[in-house]
Amino acid sequence: MNKKWEIYQTNEEKVEKLQEKYKLNRLLSTLLTNRGITEEAEITKFLNPKRSDFYDPFGMPDMEKAAERILKAIKDKEQIIIYGDYDVDGITSVTVLKSFLEERGIQVNVYIPNRLNEGYGLNKTAMEEIAKQGNKLMITVDCGITAVDEVEYAKTFGIETIITDHHEPAEELPKAIAVVDAKRKDNKYECRNLAGVGVVFKLIQALSIKLGLDPKEYLKYLDIVCVGTISDIVPLTDENRVIVKLGLKLVEQTKNLGLKEILQSCGYSKINSTTISFGVAPRINACGRMGHQEEALNLLLSKEENEVKELTQKINEYNKTRQEIEKNIYNEAVEQIEKEGLDTQNTIVVSGKGWHHGVIGIVSSKITELYFKPSILLCYDNELAKGSGRSIPGFDLHDALMKCQDTIEKFGGHSMAIGITIKKDNFDKFANELEQIAKDSKIDEIVPIINVDAKINLNEVSRETVESLKQLEPFGEGNKTPIFALKNLKVDSIRSLSEGKHIKMTLKDGNSVVNAIGFNLGYLADEYRIGDKIDVVGTLEINSFNGVDSLQINLKDVMKSI
Repeated sequence: MNKKWEIYQTNEEKVEKLQEKYKLNRLLSTLLTNRGITEEAEITKFLNPKRSDFYDPFGMPDMEKAAERILKAIKDKEQIIIYGDYDVDGITSVTVLKSFLEERGIQVNVYIPNRLNEGYGLNKTAMEEIAKQGNKLMITVDCGITAVDEVEYAKTFGIETIITDHHEPAEELPKAIAVVDAKRKDNKYECRNLAGVGVVFKLIQALSIKLGLDPKEYLKYLDIVCVGTISDIVPLTDENRVIVKLGLKLVEQTKNLGLKEILQSCGYSKINSTTISFGVAPRINACGRMGHQEEALNLLLSKEENEVKELTQKINEYNKTRQEIEKNIYNEAVEQIEKEGLDTQNTIVVSGKGWHHGVIGIVSSKITELYFKPSILLCYDNELAKGSGRSIPGFDLHDALMKCQDTIEKFGGHSMAIGITIKKDNFDKFANELEQIAKDSKIDEIVPIINVDAKINLNEVSRETVESLKQLEPFGEGNKTPIFALKNLKVDSIRSLSEGKHIKMTLKDGNSVVNAIGFNLGYLADEYRIGDKIDVVGTLEINSFNGVDSLQINLKDVMKSI
């Protein structure tokens, strides 16, 4: 599939000023300029954030009310229940708040809904169970912002509620004691994009200030807050960057036994945002996906080495099972798509009996990535089909579903990801309506875009330059790993790897030579020959193999030079 390269038009004058004033190399100066970071205070905060860069937590809506009610609970030794979510953001949120409150001497219970049986967020059956336990104060984390009816139902049992969340609110807010969410319309807090665990971090910061505690009493949880923030794919800018930059330092020397054990089990040599995103997060999420959310929480709360070893082993097994189930569903879905010719349509809607609810969202992401088309995967459950969908940039899937509500029982989500329930008998009608909506929107004119940070020459690339780019870490949403374009390179060698799946190349420009690896680009081995002139886009990295470090381009796309 043809991809469009959009190369950022750099302001060279600003780059030169940055180089001269702050003694930075050209590449680093270019990237900072392109990210709009050109003032001294901005540069300092971005490259070297400090704890003093955290904002005043009381700037967040209802933070004062929430803190005062919790302080009363601490004073009166009330029993509190935390209502969380089953993903990494939810689990880390519960871990941080429960640990902090228990250190203040009060009993804390926890309720995390089962993903498979209850789904996301508050539900009335859970409110009944919470009431039976004698809880009178409930604090939600990473959920609750739209739970208007559930909060009212909780009141009938004498349960007061404090909402802490980071999702978009509806027009009506729950009538809770406090609703702490930086996405409220009346919000004036500087950072609107905190993860759920980030909001909890601000809550314990506020409580620490009120209690006159040493800042270390809330800062010591930054390792766990960092894990939740990275895992929830919020923009790693502003206060989130401060959390993650400082938090990763604590992760490296974490005293949390569970986090330490699961990090070791991942087998990564370095701890960075990638370690969390591709190592820790999938394992913890696997617990929720497979219906064992409590074990992920127990892992992060445990103080017993034997217990964390046992739990880590279990969690790794859940992850392996998740991977196997995911692989099977993916293969079945691809087979169905190609058998029915759905890959020639504008949208892909497929269904299967017995497909696991906990993983079809991941599979939908992979299907969308494979075909560059919006996809919805559904699992039949008696007369209903429930599932998840993912979209492509430029096509609002949530808006599309709004236009065919007559075929849908219920749905929710946002432009790029949705959850959906339809009647089995409406499957064909729904699929046809969605296809027509996509066609009318001219979705076939959308092409994948690769955003390129800068065009560079091969002779500009050195190990020192690449190492300097690490100052921009941690990379993630809102601060992507820089992608560079290099043009008119000569193919010096080329071969496929892993049975044609990947490609390995050596590229030259004059006397400059660099290795390049292209994952999932193995088909290019038949398109290019030694001596061809090509343009490439990719990331720059140091490849370590057999104790030898070498420069390498991680290819994202290749085309013939014009």
